[in-house]
Amino acid sequence: MHTLSAIPAAYSDEELIKQLPGFTNHYATVNGVRLHYVEGGQGPVLVCLPGWPQTWYSYHPIAAELARHHRVIILDIRGMGSSDKPATGYDKKTMAQDVHELLRHLGISRASLLGHDIGGMVAASFGFNYPEATEKLILADGAHPSEGMRQMPLLPAPGAFGEKMDGQQPYAWWMALNQVKHLPEQLLAGRFRYLLDYLFPYVMLDDSHMTEFERAVYAAHYDLPESIRAANAWYQAFNQDIADAATYSRLTMPVLGIGSCVSYGYLRMSLPYMAENVEVVGILDSGHYLFEEKPAKVLELVLDFLQQPAAQRHSVPAEASAK
Repeated sequence: MHTLSAIPAAYSDEELIKQLPGFTNHYATVNGVRLHYVEGGQGPVLVCLPGWPQTWYSYHPIAAELARHHRVIILDIRGMGSSDKPATGYDKKTMAQDVHELLRHLGISRASLLGHDIGGMVAASFGFNYPEATEKLILADGAHPSEGMRQMPLLPAPGAFGEKMDGQQPYAWWMALNQVKHLPEQLLAGRFRYLLDYLFPYVMLDDSHMTEFERAVYAAHYDLPESIRAANAWYQAFNQDIADAATYSRLTMPVLGIGSCVSYGYLRMSLPYMAENVEVVGILDSGHYLFEEKPAKVLELVLDFLQQPAAQRHSVPAEASAK
């Protein structure tokens, strides 16, 4: 397999961080991996975990406003962006340990977490494994892997596989593709932009909110064979994640689920089984990449939830968020 050139300078962390005044790049070696994170703001700690196929940069539409109220730490999780991409450790329990060890390294004993997509899976695992270190959890279009994943269809329901993902009968074909070892990086290395230009229109209601520059950033970071291999390992660990989930007690800290039009139904059904103190809100006029499509609504929900006393349930009718 050929080796691609390094990330172009225009899409490097050093250049991207210039778009977020007050934020800085950092690296720390914890739990046997070197992790990259960016940090800005002051106040209660909020750890932000991105998902596939993005990097820390996915939080740039909301980071500055979050940092007006919180000490914001946005992490490239194991296998992502400028963080290490080891051969193993992609089960969400180990990845949650990465986060916990980073917080210990920084002298932080307790934090709230906001996770999107795969980042939501890691955030949920953090809550299960480190409840004493978890103030509040916000899961945006991503929750801990569960047995329900085994019921996902190999074939789409008749009429359900069109240009846009069907929120009632979703067909997430990449869940299967990403299980395959070795082949995806052979097919997609240097060509990842083709996948992005299909995926974003498919799972977003208005993919014009994912700009040309953003697509170029993510393509540059996922074009590398080792990046594709590592990101797919997040999916290949689902069986272990499901086995781990069977050993967990329900979450007791406040949990907010934020679901797009393609994931709201799933979160509304699944999160009450995972957590005792949970509210699920739908931003039904957005697709999966909520931070890009509806940043103002995400900020409203997140900041309101984080500012409430921890003992108070967050209650916003789902239909109130679809305007």
